[in-house]
Amino acid sequence: MKFGLMYEIQVREPHYEGIEQERYKQVMAQAELADQVGFDHFWTVEHHFLREFSHCPAPEVLYGAISQRTKQIRIGHAVALLPGQYNHPVRVAERAAVLDIVSDGRMDLGTGRSTTLIEMDGFQVDPEETKAQWEEAVRMIPRMWTEDPFSHEGRFYRIPPRSVIPKPVQKPHPPLWVACSQPDSFRQAGEMGLGALCFSLGGYEQMAERAGIYREGIKHAKPVGKFVNDQLAALCMIHCAENDDAARQAAAPEAMWFIGKAESLYAPWQGRKIPESYKFAVGAVQQERVGKSFGEFVESGAFAMGTPDTIIKVLKKYQESGVDQVLCFMQMGNLPHARIMDSLSLFGRKVIPYFK
Repeated sequence: MKFGLMYEIQVREPHYEGIEQERYKQVMAQAELADQVGFDHFWTVEHHFLREFSHCPAPEVLYGAISQRTKQIRIGHAVALLPGQYNHPVRVAERAAVLDIVSDGRMDLGTGRSTTLIEMDGFQVDPEETKAQWEEAVRMIPRMWTEDPFSHEGRFYRIPPRSVIPKPVQKPHPPLWVACSQPDSFRQAGEMGLGALCFSLGGYEQMAERAGIYREGIKHAKPVGKFVNDQLAALCMIHCAENDDAARQAAAPEAMWFIGKAESLYAPWQGRKIPESYKFAVGAVQQERVGKSFGEFVESGAFAMGTPDTIIKVLKKYQESGVDQVLCFMQMGNLPHARIMDSLSLFGRKVIPYFK
């Protein structure tokens, strides 16, 4: 099983002058350490306007810096938003190819469409059209990387014959992923040959169900690119320390703050018509997170906080459920940078080797 380091880049209040610059420097230092101790991937989101929850609107800029500070770790979008008002697919393909070049072929491209009205309304994105926009764009991008000239005639994009340059280092092209929440999206990811990035916190029992759906889709895959990226990655909030009590005392308040903040992002949907393609995702936030105690999140495996042995027991259940990569969410709320570094180091020394 592989391990990715996953970030929203949270900047919890109170804010002070220079806090964002400080936080980005901390993230880069954490990425360097993760590279040294054996993490397989460094992932961040693309989010806009989400105060405190995510200060990461331009991940591709950060990735360029990370690529020059690391040697082995793969650098992944989790995810690039594909509705055109956020990012034109040509620009996504171009930026990803440049990142693949400067990282010496270490780029993974995850894609998605966003789920919060805070973001969609800010960019004048129609929630009714995001799924169709994403599907058209994700089918275009691998063609841009492998065809010259490239042209396209579709519902949302019409591109005359053009050379989309540069081309990525990885051949035939970098791995493609998609963010998944509802069961149908796991099936569609498999059928399209895309790796599945699951950001819900349903725990390992839910992941066993999702893995079955995904693998059934993979059996019938007609990949949008040149190959099937048969990989399933699941989010888990992790803090590793020398004893269970110390780990939970430090991380529990910050993890629960994250849960509450995530819930609040969906409040604007109240009173609005929810398109069919969003009903499950919005409802899942309520079902999986609202009203649950810290103990319930620990019991489900959504949180893994404690000694390396405690964490290994949780992660083994993810492995048994069919998960290929755990997305380790370690930078939560105002958890101090020093604690995150200690957690990364201990995880790298004691947990990763167990699974390698």
